[in-house]
Amino acid sequence: MNIAVSAQSLESARGAPPVPRPTSPAHVIRDDEEAIRVAHALAKTFREGASERDSTNRRPYAELDAFSQSGLWSINVPKAFGGPEVSYKTLAQVVAIVSAADPSIGQISQNHLGIVAAIRTVSDPEQQALLFGEVLKGIRFGNAFSEIGTPRATDFKTHFVDDGDHVIVRGKKFYSTGALLAHLVPIVALDGEGRAWYAIADRRAPGLIVIDDWSAFGQRTTASGTVIIDEVRVPKTHLVPAWKGYEHPRSDGAVFQIIQAAVDAGIAREAIDDTVAFVRTKTRPWVDSGQDRASDDPYTIQAIGELTIRLHAAEAILDRAGLALDEAVANPSAETVAAAQLAVAESKVLTTEIAVLASSKLFELAGTRSTLAESNLDRHWRNARTHTLHDPVRWKYAIIGNHALNGVNPPFHAWS
Repeated sequence: MNIAVSAQSLESARGAPPVPRPTSPAHVIRDDEEAIRVAHALAKTFREGASERDSTNRRPYAELDAFSQSGLWSINVPKAFGGPEVSYKTLAQVVAIVSAADPSIGQISQNHLGIVAAIRTVSDPEQQALLFGEVLKGIRFGNAFSEIGTPRATDFKTHFVDDGDHVIVRGKKFYSTGALLAHLVPIVALDGEGRAWYAIADRRAPGLIVIDDWSAFGQRTTASGTVIIDEVRVPKTHLVPAWKGYEHPRSDGAVFQIIQAAVDAGIAREAIDDTVAFVRTKTRPWVDSGQDRASDDPYTIQAIGELTIRLHAAEAILDRAGLALDEAVANPSAETVAAAQLAVAESKVLTTEIAVLASSKLFELAGTRSTLAESNLDRHWRNARTHTLHDPVRWKYAIIGNHALNGVNPPFHAWS
């Protein structure tokens, strides 16, 4: 009996093939000003195909190569190791600029930049030189952190055992943003003492299977699906002690978080820009307004004003959080790290709320025509609603309030 097997099911069994490594070194950004300039140039290109990629679920292979080869994936590599070490204010602006054009591409960079920050915090100089050298060449880190089916997000079943110069890793991950398109995949795995490490595996390693099964209605092209780790060997040179980043006051969690906030800021800005463009060119004025143009409707004007103010407030707090992070990275202490965590939490609240509000308000202000599939404007709401679920904003309010009222510093983990 012949049994037909689809190409898609075969790929799911084997996993998606790894992407090629860069054939030439990546550019190295000189300073903050160049980083912003390059981000705007890339965003202009990324924006052109963003709606089509969302509609067809097409992965951004060429776009991601351009992004990482531009030098923007090494902007937080320390100067001592040949990197530009830009301000975290600039880094957040870069992510927001790119995310306005395509938030999936912006999000894919998040875990890479977070891992670079963690290596600075916890690795010894020899390991830093090795891994930062890879980043400066254009090598991309992915993400195999989160698991489903555990009691809490901080609980992990993935573990490793010693094997001489290597460790052998076993486990299964989900929400693995960037793994599909990465060259190296940091895996959060526990040692025999229950401590978490980043076991940075080669994407081509035997037993490392990345399945392209991400099916969320938003952030469609992040490919944040399943990673199976079946006896994967990782050299100890690539075993990074993640647990040290949370043993003492350090800013690792806040770095991961500020990039999430920057993605949402980008979504909000693009949603507002698209609302304005649609109202100006396609929306009809309401019959009772007495206006010839929808853009002269006083209620629409008021609503756009409110959205703009909320966006500017969110962006200002995001800048403030970046500067607080700079201080915490340069001079880590209980006080500086707590200040950075709190500033980042505030930015997470405001960027989340404006992203969801602006992407929903778009349809109210632009009218029924804006819901047509040909415009695909619902992608802004889908992206905002999906991405802002990363961690609950209600707990950000609690962290900020508990500090203001009771002087309690935020907890230390990757979501704070």
